[in-house]
Amino acid sequence: MNAEVFIDTNILVYSCDSIDPEKHRLAKCCLEDLLENQCSIALSVQVLQEFYVTMIRKGGDPAFYREVVEYYMRWKVVENTCELMRCSMEIHRQYGTSFYDANIVAAAQMSGAKELWTEDLNTGQDYGGVVAVNPLV
Repeated sequence: MNAEVFIDTNILVYSCDSIDPEKHRLAKCCLEDLLENQCSIALSVQVLQEFYVTMIRKGGDPAFYREVVEYYMRWKVVENTCELMRCSMEIHRQYGTSFYDANIVAAAQMSGAKELWTEDLNTGQDYGGVVAVNPLV
């Protein structure tokens, strides 16, 4: 099954971190809406790694965030592969994004997502069939 929405790290972080109350509220609501509407959600190993490291650096309990990551791994997860690397390098060349953002876009493409929810890319830009959306605005 193709994903409808690919979630970037910052959306997951804001959903768990209330340092910015408005972004926290919006991120939580957006994820809850996706789940309530039974949308197919995807993310990547890179997103899970970045999320875990970020939350631990913010002082989070590693045992708790291991459980959170385990929960997120129930969603569609795009693995790090040589194919993903090749695709990421091409997106990096084509769109001039950072390599790590290109890797997120490539993973979103591979998941079959229509939208990439992030605040790191240009909202509305189509990256080869995946449209960047900032759900926090």
